Amino acid sequence: MNHVYTGRYTTDNKEDIVVFIIGMRINRRLAIHKWLPVFTAMPGMIKELNTKKEELGFLSMESFFGLRTTAMIQYWRSVDDLLAYAKNDKHLTAWRNFNQKVGNNDAVGIYHETYHVRKGRYESIYANMPLYGLGKAVNHISTTPERNSARERLKNV
Repeated sequence: MNHVYTGRYTTDNKEDIVVFIIGMRINRRLAIHKWLPVFTAMPGMIKELNTKKEELGFLSMESFFGLRTTAMIQYWRSVDDLLAYAKNDKHLTAWRNFNQKVGNNDAVGIYHETYHVRKGRYESIYANMPLYGLGKAVNHISTTPERNSARERLKNV
């Protein structure tokens, strides 16, 4: 079990960050030959991101799995770092394979959303939690009286 930080914590919002949400949706469950290659392409990229974090500008991620849809929330240092990774060999190979094997077939869908968040324009709170989400990606700090509410945390730049 991860170490639980008792009490209230927040993140230092003094740096720009990029939040990248990526995932897939299984539209036809029985078309395993279409969606399984999409699903299995991600672990290799995640391993690479986690082993070359500093070099690639990758900060952290969280994954969620539903009945039909997966979602991964990634945190990046900059838009330039994220766009550079889009040209990375592992990503380009996965993208080419998707287009060759799936293309416009409706068996599986993929999506991503990118948010460039300026310093001071985000806030977080973690109470009795291990390092998680943004708190795992950037500086995780104790709350103080001047960082007690969301409004105060958003003013604290």
